[in-house]
Amino acid sequence: MTRNMGYALLAGLAAIVVLVSTAVFIGVGSDDGSLDGTSQGARDNAAPASSGSWVGTWSAPAVAAEPETQAGFAKMSIRNIVHTSVGGTGARITLSNLYGTKPLTVTHATLALAAAPSNPTAATGTMRRLTFDKDRSVTIAPGRTVTSDPVRLNVPHAADVLVTTYSPSPSGPVTYHPYARQTSYVAQGDRADETSGTAFTQQSPYWRYLTAVDVWTNEARGAVAVLGDSITDGITSSPGANRRWTDFLAERLRTERDAPSYSVLNGGISGNRVLVDGSRYSPNNGPSALTRAERDVLSRTGVKAVVIEMGLNDIIKPPRRHNADQIVDGLRQLVKAAHARGLRVVGGTLTPFGGHRGFRPQLDATRQQVNEQIRSGKVFDAVVDFDAALRDPANPSRLRPAYDSGDHLHPSDNGYRAMAEALDLKQLRGSGPART
Repeated sequence: MTRNMGYALLAGLAAIVVLVSTAVFIGVGSDDGSLDGTSQGARDNAAPASSGSWVGTWSAPAVAAEPETQAGFAKMSIRNIVHTSVGGTGARITLSNLYGTKPLTVTHATLALAAAPSNPTAATGTMRRLTFDKDRSVTIAPGRTVTSDPVRLNVPHAADVLVTTYSPSPSGPVTYHPYARQTSYVAQGDRADETSGTAFTQQSPYWRYLTAVDVWTNEARGAVAVLGDSITDGITSSPGANRRWTDFLAERLRTERDAPSYSVLNGGISGNRVLVDGSRYSPNNGPSALTRAERDVLSRTGVKAVVIEMGLNDIIKPPRRHNADQIVDGLRQLVKAAHARGLRVVGGTLTPFGGHRGFRPQLDATRQQVNEQIRSGKVFDAVVDFDAALRDPANPSRLRPAYDSGDHLHPSDNGYRAMAEALDLKQLRGSGPART
């Protein structure tokens, strides 16, 4: 073989390598950051080329129909800001029209990283257009949800993400989560792909339509989902600061040695009860835990363990439950539903509320009876004693002053941190039915 023939052979081999590499690249992604079109149809298999799995990084339950939104947000762009618990190399979202009475049409949806915390400006180079079964437009029937196709994007942990939707036509009442403790934004017209954020001049304290963000990740092996009420919702946490107790839990799971590699998904609804459904248009009750557990917690992406922080509203809010056994039976039903999916369940004791306007000695006695049964180990797979973590040693029916937000019912930021620290992270591992 001559030297020229050898060079020609090497050049030919190099060309083949380039062609194969190009084909692989084209098959995996596209210019707008979307993933392989053939994979998008089967979302559970669609992923960036790196190893990993789909895991929920953020969630918020659909609570009710937003009052005075019978026309929806026609010809307006809604830019929700949410905070990730774990990062990944790809992302997808879930939109809900659960409380809508008309089809919701979204003709433009995008996802981007925020340039700064709580800021509607997108970080340079992160804007991605979302599709739904390869279509840029999607119509969501009343009572239904839809999950987007995945897009390539390096999503950091503990980062703010912008999810923007544009609807061109009236769609009926807006499905929303009222106590977001996070400012989101609204703009006139189709501004879904605007990166500067200057058009988003209207602020909003709600999350609208958006109920979940998943990431393709090798940072996490699963998720812990929390079913709770206003205490889990973080109703008294500092706005925009991500200081709910679930946020502190996510921080512990990311940073502590030997902690399970889990994200944290918040399934809290303010005013929520185990046994009683709220009104369709109520801004703060939502469906009962028994009604919504499957949708809001158990079926979330990658869930491996569940924490339940509920029952106090069943005692405090009319119609009040004075029978502790009824509340505990409801909690046992939730555990049974989780066990049917092979999920481990950690249950929290009910926290003090002495000094709150709803406090009555007989109601506190019911709380103590519920806690006694929880601590017995016959309700949940494991117990986190939120009551012991938060109560005032000098007056156990009340919150410790440093942990009291001021209303004598909901914790302060320090109280939320104490709740997260009370959970033994090893309890989130493994599975097994509660003893009966």
